[in-house]
Amino acid sequence: MANNGVSPSVEHALRERVKELTCLYEIAELSSRPGAARQEVLQGIVELLPRAWQYPEVCVAQIVLDGRTYRSPGFRDGVRRQGADIVLGGRRRGIVEVSYVEERPELDEGPFLREERELINAVAGQVALILARRKAEEDQARLQEQLRHADRLATIGVLAAGVAHELNEPLGGILGFAQLAKKCPGLPQQAKGDLERIEAASLHAREIIRKLMVFARQTPPRKALISLNQAVEDGLYFFAARCAKNGIELVRDLASGLPEIVADATQLNQVLANLIVNAIQAMPEGGTLTIQTAPHKRFVTVAVEDTGCGMSAEVLEKMFVPFFTTKGVGEGTGLGLSVVHGIVTAHGGRIRVKSKVGQGSRFEVQLPLPRRKAEKKGDSLRMKTEG
Repeated sequence: MANNGVSPSVEHALRERVKELTCLYEIAELSSRPGAARQEVLQGIVELLPRAWQYPEVCVAQIVLDGRTYRSPGFRDGVRRQGADIVLGGRRRGIVEVSYVEERPELDEGPFLREERELINAVAGQVALILARRKAEEDQARLQEQLRHADRLATIGVLAAGVAHELNEPLGGILGFAQLAKKCPGLPQQAKGDLERIEAASLHAREIIRKLMVFARQTPPRKALISLNQAVEDGLYFFAARCAKNGIELVRDLASGLPEIVADATQLNQVLANLIVNAIQAMPEGGTLTIQTAPHKRFVTVAVEDTGCGMSAEVLEKMFVPFFTTKGVGEGTGLGLSVVHGIVTAHGGRIRVKSKVGQGSRFEVQLPLPRRKAEKKGDSLRMKTEG
């Protein structure tokens, strides 16, 4: 008998339970460390595991997760293994595995105790919880960034609308007086040329203000049922010659039988024009410009893809921010993509962008289909289309 009247077998069992509980506690403490990377946490777990098993001197552990492996120091293939699947959202993501590198006596599960089976299952569950918590944190951070971005856009939109309204009246006066002055008899040629430049600058400024108004959603869209393919063809009509002149191959890949959408055709033309101009400017040495439409279950897409210079991650983060531009002074206002974002959002759509430096960019605009509601009354089924 051992000290205090406790049998060796009971004392041994208590020591094993203490080891197991200590392991779970240390895993919980490790996973709760602020700022700890996922890789660091998983590596820490595999280093904790061998100490919790009955024969730690011949025990090694590994975690295989999403194709990546984390192993305890001195890991080598074992002669006996015990494992538990890591399951998240009903999908197997990996495995937690403990091995003995030397043979040990047969117990409940080979050389492993029944409690060790419970422990490894608990560890696999803890790993799944860690993954779920990290994903939730990442989703929350992404959502917060999207909300901050939306708040910045809304604030800039309010400011843009105010500036546009304030500038419209004096700009109209400048343009009107310049046009009147041009009609004066006996006007010197130099003065006439200067007035024409004033008129051109005023018209350019008016166009910028119009874009600001669209971005701030001060110009409501005039929506109707339209064919997206026809809108694309109408838009490409003005760019075919420019593409040929710049050595750019224009590829049309328009899906047949594309369902109609509810949209403002003029504003969609503006979206396409901005995206196509950006694509052309991204290919100064020529390339391929592909315009593609496709149907989906709840929306249709129009994609503008180029083989140009592409965009860095830093540019991708800021490309929809008003007045942000990578072009030189006088070459762009930085409003084109902001206007695109404003129009697509006003239509209930969204934009997906893929880009790689040196390989090109793809802008995919998703526009919702008219919603259909099924209303069942008695034995009849009525379909209602909402505009």
